[in-house]
Amino acid sequence: MGQYDRLFEPVRVGGVTIKNRIVRAPHGTQLQGEDLIAYHEARAKGGVGMSTVQATSVYAGAPLGIPLFSDSCMPLLEALGKRVHRHGMKMFHQIYHPGAGYPEAAGIAEHWSASEVPNPMANVMPFAITKTQIDDLVESFAAAARRVRDSGLDGVDIHASSGYLIHEFLSPALNKREDEYGGSEQNRLRLLLEIIHAVRDAVGRDGFAVGVRLPNEDYVPGGITAQLSRNIAAAVDPLVDYVSLHMGAYWRFHKLIAPSDDPLGVEMTANAVIKPAITKPTMVTGRIMTLDHAKHIVESGEADMVSMVRALIADPELVNKARRGDEARIRPCIGSNMGCVGRLMSGLGLSCVVNVAAAMESKLSQEPENPTEHPKRILVVGGGPAGMEFARTAAMRGHRVQLHEATKKLGGQVNMAASAPHRGDIGAITAWLADELEYLQVEVKLNSLVDAALVKSLAPDDVVIATGTTPRSDGFQLSAPAEPVPGFGLPHVYNSWDVFGHGRSVEVRGPALVFDDTGSFEAISVADVLLDKGVRVTFVSRLNALGENLPYPPVTVGAARERLMSGNFDFIGGHYLRTIREGEVDIGVLFTDRCRTIAANTVVMVGFNEPNRGLATELRDAGFEVHLIGDVLGRSNMRSAIHAGALLGRAL
Repeated sequence: MGQYDRLFEPVRVGGVTIKNRIVRAPHGTQLQGEDLIAYHEARAKGGVGMSTVQATSVYAGAPLGIPLFSDSCMPLLEALGKRVHRHGMKMFHQIYHPGAGYPEAAGIAEHWSASEVPNPMANVMPFAITKTQIDDLVESFAAAARRVRDSGLDGVDIHASSGYLIHEFLSPALNKREDEYGGSEQNRLRLLLEIIHAVRDAVGRDGFAVGVRLPNEDYVPGGITAQLSRNIAAAVDPLVDYVSLHMGAYWRFHKLIAPSDDPLGVEMTANAVIKPAITKPTMVTGRIMTLDHAKHIVESGEADMVSMVRALIADPELVNKARRGDEARIRPCIGSNMGCVGRLMSGLGLSCVVNVAAAMESKLSQEPENPTEHPKRILVVGGGPAGMEFARTAAMRGHRVQLHEATKKLGGQVNMAASAPHRGDIGAITAWLADELEYLQVEVKLNSLVDAALVKSLAPDDVVIATGTTPRSDGFQLSAPAEPVPGFGLPHVYNSWDVFGHGRSVEVRGPALVFDDTGSFEAISVADVLLDKGVRVTFVSRLNALGENLPYPPVTVGAARERLMSGNFDFIGGHYLRTIREGEVDIGVLFTDRCRTIAANTVVMVGFNEPNRGLATELRDAGFEVHLIGDVLGRSNMRSAIHAGALLGRAL
């Protein structure tokens, strides 16, 4: 019996047979046309059993996504179905009404909700939907489901979670109605039940599945608990073909897409309360990152289908690799949310920190498919994520690559970041890249400091500089760049590398002050280290919020913020350092006379690092073909580092 045989067993969902238990719950992509089709087809090629098109509004008055309220949606859905079906994957479509969940800029003429309660995502006071509008909406759900069926897709997923319109009716915190749709549990259920009945009447039961996504716990104070969700699940279970459970709403956004700060399988505790009330196949999600974890969930009976959305963004070939025994070559998701939902919610488009081809499938293959006709001898200087990804990609194409790393271990600054509390997951990608280099027989030289003389002796055809950055030691801060911070050289003032054990020895004495000049995760991790040592931490930032410069902080920083705020921690935003003295720090607000003194026996300055460009300049002056990738470009961003390495490796 194979290791993952239970995962590869078919599951019957109504009249639809899904070939295995690895599925993809719906998620936003902002992709259209061929880009959307290619995105889903890549996961179909990779062996996934079923995928679901993102939540799409059924109502013309709230036109979000594919226009399911019009027959004009059908050519795209027909093309999508044909493309994924040839690989054996079933394709469902999630249908919903956004309720109060979108801002004015989304183009919704009139925001509806169960009651006049705004959503924190939108800050719009909605209208309480009328009975006439409810009847119209119910018919819109039925008509949309019929179009999905007639387009050749395999099922619909009725979205009753995430704080959108149906959820707003189900929640006692959001539903303040006094008619037959409010008050008691049964009344709050009425809209969902009417929609399910109407959809079922529209599509029938022959070969087309109807499921529902429920909130297992929504974290709206006074809202839906796991026990209340159990009651809802029991009511809908006889009427649907499967139940999908999903945590959260926008009151606590990071619980919708849990970052690496949250535990693996973060939703399973709430699901355990609800699952006994469900007789139909159950789908679960929430930080399920490995097939071993998915296997445990299925074998233990905790669920019948496991959604692995982010893991399959990172590696669409996850299922196929496992089937052929190549689990070690599955590219890991690091759970940072900075490439996928963080960029999506920031309007930058779906991507992935570790996979350059994610959401680019219509333009890029998952791995390079253009073997070089002229193999080169390429020297890579720097064994961080940029250098490693370049070396891997170039070697796959047939180049002869030699990589030199100045320290005793590959990984670069990722090793420091992964050593911080709650950040260990991000080290998975550099560990995987190191294994890939060994698999591809890339020559790696550790403890190797490269200078121009060594490069000349090796005489490579190309040199790739991925030498990264090091902390500045000149007291620089962006708010006052002309002069160093007075007192920056005092012995109790450190940088982040010192705190992570890669610089001066740190004597931690409380209270501590962390100054964040960049708005990244670096200063947050420093604060975590100091708090773990039992000292009080005051976090002072040039920016107005924790991690402000990270992609969409509610999903990338939200969990860290809650953790820090639960400790002996204070945050002061919008300030700069005026003076550091023994035992205290003066901080101020730029262009004002404000001065505030904070007690601090340990001070950590987290600022802009200095790119290590000296070797690149020297080699260019000597006439070598030099390419710079990664932090040496001054971007300090793991996604840009890995992507630059992958793209250069495909191009040379």
